[in-house]
Amino acid sequence: MKFSLKSKKISQLEVDTLNLFLWEDEEIEKYKEFPGELLLYIKDAVKRENFNQDRDEVLLLSSKGIISAYKLIITGLGKKKDFDRGILAEQVAKSIRKSKENKAVKIGIVLADDWCDLFGIKNSVQTIVEAVSLADYRFLKYKSEEEKNKIRMLEEVILSLPFASLSQAEEGIREGQIMSKATLFARDLINEPPQVTTPTYLAQEAMKIGKNSNGLVKVTILEKEEIEKLGMNSFLGVARGSDEQPKFIILKYRPARPRKKLAVIGKGITFDTGGLSLKTAEYMETMKLDMSGAAAILGIFSAISSFKPNAEVTGLIPACENMPSGRALKPGDILRAMNGKTIEVINTDAEGRLTLADALSYAVKKEKPDEIIDLATLTGACMVALGQDIAGMFGNDDKLLKTFTKISLETGDKVWQLPLEKGYKDLIKSHIADVRNIATTKYGGAITASLFLEEFVDNTSWIHLDIAGPAYMEKDTPLIPAGGAGFGVRLILHYLNSL
Repeated sequence: MKFSLKSKKISQLEVDTLNLFLWEDEEIEKYKEFPGELLLYIKDAVKRENFNQDRDEVLLLSSKGIISAYKLIITGLGKKKDFDRGILAEQVAKSIRKSKENKAVKIGIVLADDWCDLFGIKNSVQTIVEAVSLADYRFLKYKSEEEKNKIRMLEEVILSLPFASLSQAEEGIREGQIMSKATLFARDLINEPPQVTTPTYLAQEAMKIGKNSNGLVKVTILEKEEIEKLGMNSFLGVARGSDEQPKFIILKYRPARPRKKLAVIGKGITFDTGGLSLKTAEYMETMKLDMSGAAAILGIFSAISSFKPNAEVTGLIPACENMPSGRALKPGDILRAMNGKTIEVINTDAEGRLTLADALSYAVKKEKPDEIIDLATLTGACMVALGQDIAGMFGNDDKLLKTFTKISLETGDKVWQLPLEKGYKDLIKSHIADVRNIATTKYGGAITASLFLEEFVDNTSWIHLDIAGPAYMEKDTPLIPAGGAGFGVRLILHYLNSL
């Protein structure tokens, strides 16, 4: 898809759809360069269709040949006081979906002056580019040529804005395309079938990232023997039921004068059957998604050499499968993590936290970062609490938590802080080990899972993102077609770029 900038009159743009946007109660006369005949026609249509410009409203109209565009799409923005960059992305995506429903391949988007006043030219353009790219995405690798030919992808998107703003807009396009490419890379990894996306495959993709980084990203793959030497018995306990060999993937980026040192960790269960605590068929259907955290880490590192943030960043992925077999982890087993703590395994389907225990321990002991951020499709309990669109956020650093809350509004990767309730710690106590891998109650599962992870971070500033809900969409949304979402890639890249 090509993005281009035009400063000529919007009535002269030769596009399949010209995409316009209106605040609630805003008049179409804001597009004053349209011929009077067209403005009267649009006003009449708005009235007839009872179009109130709410955020859930999109209006499709013919241009009647009065201007160069074939059709007009008007998308409501709702109330201006509620607006942020996340909402801008969502409304642009709704507009794009309507264009695609009408077989458009070349579209024009008219930037509103208000957006540029609120967010600046560069940020507005970047958000639009990301929204268009994410909304246009389809995973077609395994479709037949006949089926692929039925799906029309966008070919060109023209952004209409004042000539004086072109240089800032060009930078917005550049950064938006990098962000989008990284997110779509993560989506592709999640959407691949599990016979492809094995721990070895993730390791190979990491090596490719290193090779394509112009020497800026160093990649190390630890094999089973090296993992054993480090004492990562919690991670290996999960891996032992599978014929696929585990991989501990390490990616490192270090600028000349880093302002901060971070570790970012992604859960990498490439397929989760639940182990001997076997899932039902229904709950196993989409369990290729259980490496969405790992996909996000790889997406981040695919872009990090382009952005060159002023922070040293280490990415860690404990990659394995969770399978039942004669060698598999059993309920009642005791595992010793890398930091020396012992874990009583009550349920083998609470395996992600076991792999993360060793990844967190490795980060603290070997990397000694200022901050740790982990992403994991960890608990169904978080989905019960927050639904499918919002990640649960836990942590021990209030300033860092507030920063991520703010950035989530800019990226549209929605997060909501949940309490790390210390009073619940008794629920993960074991009478024969230091901790147990699930609580003694069925309530508050997202909190008790986070408290379990906290056992392995020591005093390091830490955020845990439970992405069980937003990692994978069961049906199409404006920004995400059904399948992997690539959640967290833009959120963390925006954070790194802010340092």
